[in-house]
Amino acid sequence: MAQNSLNKASNFINRELSWLRFNTRVLSEAQETNNPLLERLKFIAIYGTNLDEFYMVRVAGLKGLYGAGITESGPDRLTPKDQLEHIRSYLKDEKKCLEACYFAIKEELSKLGLHIKTYAQGNKQEKQDLQQYFLNHLYPIVVPIAVDATHPFPHLNNLSYVLALKLQNLDNPSEIKFGMTRISRMLPGFVRLGDTYFYTDSIVAEFTNELFPGFKVLSWSAFRVTRNADMEIEEEEGDDFMALMTEGLKSRRKGEIIRLEIGKTNDDELKNFITQYIQVTPEDIYECEIPMNSNILWEIVGNKNFAKLTFPSYSSKILAPLDSNANIFSVLDSQDILSFQPYESFDPVVNFIQSAAKDPDVFSIRMTLYRVGKNSPIVKALIEAAENGKQVTALVELKARFDEENNLHWARALESAGAHVIYGVPGLKVHAKIALVIKSIGKELREYVHLSTGNYNPSTAKIYTDISYMTSKRDFTQDATKFFHNLSGFSHKSKLNALLAAPLQIKPKILDLIENEAKMGSEGRIILKANSIVDTDVILALYKASNAGVKIDLIVRGICCLRPGIKGVSENIRVISIVGKYLEHARIYYFKHAEVPIYFASADLMPRNLERRVELMTPIFDEALANKLFGIIKIQSEDNAKAHALNPNGEYTKLAPKENEKLMNSQKMLEEHTNALYSSLKQEERAVKAKKLASRMFKES
Repeated sequence: MAQNSLNKASNFINRELSWLRFNTRVLSEAQETNNPLLERLKFIAIYGTNLDEFYMVRVAGLKGLYGAGITESGPDRLTPKDQLEHIRSYLKDEKKCLEACYFAIKEELSKLGLHIKTYAQGNKQEKQDLQQYFLNHLYPIVVPIAVDATHPFPHLNNLSYVLALKLQNLDNPSEIKFGMTRISRMLPGFVRLGDTYFYTDSIVAEFTNELFPGFKVLSWSAFRVTRNADMEIEEEEGDDFMALMTEGLKSRRKGEIIRLEIGKTNDDELKNFITQYIQVTPEDIYECEIPMNSNILWEIVGNKNFAKLTFPSYSSKILAPLDSNANIFSVLDSQDILSFQPYESFDPVVNFIQSAAKDPDVFSIRMTLYRVGKNSPIVKALIEAAENGKQVTALVELKARFDEENNLHWARALESAGAHVIYGVPGLKVHAKIALVIKSIGKELREYVHLSTGNYNPSTAKIYTDISYMTSKRDFTQDATKFFHNLSGFSHKSKLNALLAAPLQIKPKILDLIENEAKMGSEGRIILKANSIVDTDVILALYKASNAGVKIDLIVRGICCLRPGIKGVSENIRVISIVGKYLEHARIYYFKHAEVPIYFASADLMPRNLERRVELMTPIFDEALANKLFGIIKIQSEDNAKAHALNPNGEYTKLAPKENEKLMNSQKMLEEHTNALYSSLKQEERAVKAKKLASRMFKES
């Protein structure tokens, strides 16, 4: 089939609309009655946080394109105006489902003794307690803001949460004023009395008379603003990149307002007061009946008294040979280690860096840091190593969206300790996950490398599924050394030998691997697990492989612009998305007839990853480890409990077991498999110990 016929707009799903359907799948987990109630509430929190970021970045970008007169922005040929209209319509419809879901969960929780209320819904004693709480904890913090000819409307930072108030002068009842008070992010979203949670804003609203003496509150409504938070940093030679980033973070707080959320109110005057000062497209105004800041729901999800209403807890396992007290470098001298988080513990990775910091024979540690978390034991180990005189090089990616401030903090701390800190690469975002440890053993240098699909963050390693690989293989360690030399020097685009690096190597390699599989016709087999598939060239290559008869399974958690099941285009392509207890984050790429059939990567199949970022893709040469990786994607491709199948029309259908087919929850199965393997190894260990003990006893007798 000719390339042009494959490249028709109708063969592609719009990127933004595909993302919306991903977030709908998140919401569907909140609607899933088989999920525990607090887990359902958690998915509402995740849904809302996702949507905030989508508006701050993607919708803001579309509005910018529309304002600039751009009429086409992707292979699907939808204009920015078309996309904005689709997004707004989609979200307005979905809001009804979201609110119905929230109220249903709230009602079910109440039946079980966990209540979510407004101040007005409290009993007499509760209201007295809440009044005392207001006077002692809220009154000193909340600030009354008058708005009139002499008091200008204040600047509101991104995601500011505010109460708008309609006030009546008690001395002159005909005089109506409007005022505000901000609900600080430092305040909890709820005030908890036992197992009853009262909305903080309803308490503040009840006692605003205390803030405006001489005035009576006639009505109130909460509102929240969302600003354009996609920073554009102009990088020029000689500029101080840390200073640029700091300024960029300040500008994010002042970006154009692109969404206004208002609490449901029947007072049109109050609504007009808000909208006359908040200049936003009317279509981007959303009236809400549930919490606008969904993050506050985490306060309820964490209630230990109702732990039974969450998923059964799972303890990550440390499997042999890392479960012994053996030195991690001695283990890596004899074998490679591949683990799958969160089923297998992230602790050995932390141990890898901490051991390197303490080992007197280690003189160099080099790492890339993308999203490491606030209290990172890994960064603390790097600081300790630098203070102990070891050579520490850390590339801290300051452009990691919404983690910039945290990364700035760690960058400064590392520099203060004496580490060599690289602040990203001009024109590229460094998204590769790699650590290199160099030891001096006698007159020899010995090197060890860690590669991953995930971030060096122990917290997210408990909820994100990621591949982690440690090796002392010379092919990889030599490439790792070259990679870090490139980052700290000027050659950001040189090629590696065993590893593959973006922006130069990964995309051409993937296209070659797909083309090679296409040559095998109906014998060909491709399985790709990724967060997103957007790149047009990759999609077209998969279409051609499908037409050649190759069977293709795509496991894509989020955005998928490829349209499966189109006759003459993608008949042999199946796409599923798994949304469940853990966030699917690993990228695994399998090509049956390749010289090296399986890889894992930090890169998704998106233009930004393949062309505008520094990424790494790792081939797995070891047959046993390759089989382990293949086993993971095989199990996931058979999921019929948490998987949704993508239909040719772009919609998703929740899968269910067919007749006589067993229910297959891939995440649950991987938990059970890891538990069984751990128990088996422990039994073997006990048997070996018992045998040794018996042998010693017989010798002594």
